[in-house]
Amino acid sequence: MTTIDQMHTRFQAIWPHLDEKGRRLWAASEAKAAGRGGLKVVHEVTGLSRTVISEGKCELAGERPLPEGRIRRAGAGRKSLKDTNGVLLDDLKSLVESSTMGDPESPLLWTTQSLRSLAAALQSRGHKIGHVTVGTLLAEQGYSLQGNRKTLEGTSHPDRDAQFQFIRERVEASQEQGQPVISVDTKKKELVGFYKNGGRSYRPKGDPVKVKVHDFEDKELGKVAPYGVYDLKHNEAWVNVGTDYDTSAFAVESIRQWWRMMGKDRYPSATRLMITADSGGSNGARVRLWKKELQKFANDTGLEIQVSHFPPGTSKWNKIEHRLFSAISLNWRGRPLINHEVIINLIESTTTRTGLKVRAGLDTNHYPKGIRVSDAEMNALSHHPEHFHGEWNYTIAKKHE
Repeated sequence: MTTIDQMHTRFQAIWPHLDEKGRRLWAASEAKAAGRGGLKVVHEVTGLSRTVISEGKCELAGERPLPEGRIRRAGAGRKSLKDTNGVLLDDLKSLVESSTMGDPESPLLWTTQSLRSLAAALQSRGHKIGHVTVGTLLAEQGYSLQGNRKTLEGTSHPDRDAQFQFIRERVEASQEQGQPVISVDTKKKELVGFYKNGGRSYRPKGDPVKVKVHDFEDKELGKVAPYGVYDLKHNEAWVNVGTDYDTSAFAVESIRQWWRMMGKDRYPSATRLMITADSGGSNGARVRLWKKELQKFANDTGLEIQVSHFPPGTSKWNKIEHRLFSAISLNWRGRPLINHEVIINLIESTTTRTGLKVRAGLDTNHYPKGIRVSDAEMNALSHHPEHFHGEWNYTIAKKHE
């Protein structure tokens, strides 16, 4: 076995166990032991630059010793790509944003795109980066590689990711044009009264709030259905707390109240309103009454109503879920929702570190169930489906009589 072969064997055995300083000193020691031409040989075996090996030789000789606890001199080493390339992280996040999966409320996000495909996409944008560095950046941003977990409430549609991309482009276009974009949904119904509410809140020791043992609905107080309207651009929301059925008429009335109470002043020059919503519930993509009520809203306001639904089984992607509803749940955790006033006050006092502002109102109107919309009524709507999944993406314009 030649000297180079022996050095290579030693290199493979010890290299994984050394930090940067240890590798530099080991390489310098090998170069010194090899004699004339040793620096070149060690460079070829280890891949370390000759400058680094020479620096190690100086350290071995006691020249220019490093301060205690440091593995390199201050300012030495190659700068991180994220420090030298200001747009790299933004580009990486934009690539991952449209394909991120899992629960958005979790601090651990995860992506189905491989590191190599992400690196290739970044390279196509002009970044000099490899898949290993992409993995490091993702880890620093809170992403991790995980397996599947049964959390989606439906089967995955083949155009799922394409719809996410379509929604993102539609939202960005509306915001760039100064048009409002809202995310809407109904929070789960809540019992009103002295009922247990999940979570804990601070109380004097040994003095918990006493609540009912059984969750039988109070016939007098009943339940409430909080319908949220979240403004994506301004991080503001309106919550319409309904005491009747969660119907499409209630959903659109909630949007109408947001427009009257908040949206109209925020967007005085608006000609169009974009709505992102789930595919089911009172604002479902296949619910006829939803579209009929939106037509009334368009006629009343003169706004062109642009709607995009998230594919079935992806409700967690709706921004309102983790930017509004999760914050409300955290704010009233451990507190029984004893009456309507308490519910309104708790909702309006909800805020986040990002500056969320919430207003709320009580809606005691009656919204009957079972209203049927005929084919003739549907044909009379000013309803314009998009070429891409018109059942999910459509526009309802004001009707000119």
